[in-house]
Amino acid sequence: MKGSQPNYKLIYTDIIENKFPEKKKECEALLNKKKLTVLNIIELNQKIFGISKETEELNQKLRSYSKSDILEILEYQKKYEYTNKQLANHFKLSRNTVTKWKRMFVDEENEFFF
Repeated sequence: MKGSQPNYKLIYTDIIENKFPEKKKECEALLNKKKLTVLNIIELNQKIFGISKETEELNQKLRSYSKSDILEILEYQKKYEYTNKQLANHFKLSRNTVTKWKRMFVDEENEFFF
């Protein structure tokens, strides 16, 4: 099955119902979205589990981003006028990753850049 992804809505709904029912109201707005982006998933994960240093380091190693996720992050940078360093710190990325993404998409999506 090419392009199939886990059903994050179902996964997080089950986690909340079974393990963290007290966090249902806090996560409701995100779970009611039609489609969850990688940023929504990260936010849900933080709201439900919180963040420890070990968890954060492990999660960073395992993250992968689709083209639409990358473009959303780059749009966020433009919207809030972040430098590459500020964006990298905000999303826990390396500055090299941000620079690489900008190089990859500058020719394809000129409207994101100056």
